[in-house]
Amino acid sequence: MFEQQHLFYLLIPLVAFLYSSVGHGGASGYLALMVFFSFPIDIMKQTALTLNLFVAGIAFYQYYKAGYFNKSLFYYFTISSVPSAFIGGYWSSNPWFYKKILGGILFFAVLRLLYKKDVEDLKTKKIPIPIALIIGMTIGYFSGLIGIGGGIILTPIILFFRWGKMKEAAGVSALFIWVNSLSGLSGQIISGVNFNTNTFFLVGLAFLGGIVGSYYGSHRWKTRRLEYFLALVLTLAGIKLILF
Repeated sequence: MFEQQHLFYLLIPLVAFLYSSVGHGGASGYLALMVFFSFPIDIMKQTALTLNLFVAGIAFYQYYKAGYFNKSLFYYFTISSVPSAFIGGYWSSNPWFYKKILGGILFFAVLRLLYKKDVEDLKTKKIPIPIALIIGMTIGYFSGLIGIGGGIILTPIILFFRWGKMKEAAGVSALFIWVNSLSGLSGQIISGVNFNTNTFFLVGLAFLGGIVGSYYGSHRWKTRRLEYFLALVLTLAGIKLILF
């Protein structure tokens, strides 16, 4: 048990590093780890959302500082996602069916990323505002319900429809994750959830991994490498959603 606990502590910053490099908070990865290490179900969602806040926050800062943030793209999705994330976080319905659907969508996104022509130099398309509002509302609700920030769904959508390029999608997703995690966590708190005493220690570990990962993702690594990282992140998240 002692060795398992230390392994869990070692894996948390690694997950944060991997996810933050592509502008994500890592909630789906933290949830998978907590399931694997038999954490109590009643503390998993709020713990993942708390870690998300810190890792996505530092990821956004790094991508924003590097100049990869599209305000309009962010606002269009977020206006409807925040209230939906709060509702999803407040409700305690069984999200099993939704998780399987989202897992399948993520695997489709992975195939799209790996088997495509290089479109980074092509012009991005203008996003239809009503479509963005519907997408934001849907992602927000499922994010709050499952306990994730939603970037794991938003990023491949932005790339698939060419509404933004890889690093721009990462910058938008990072702040999107942050506001949805805060909204979902607020719904959780109002519903009367409990927090583990280890949460702040886990926050420190995740924050360290997030600092390193987001720096390399926003400043050092080229787009194609980030796409491979994103494909790995999406695959891990999809496996987690389908199997757990």
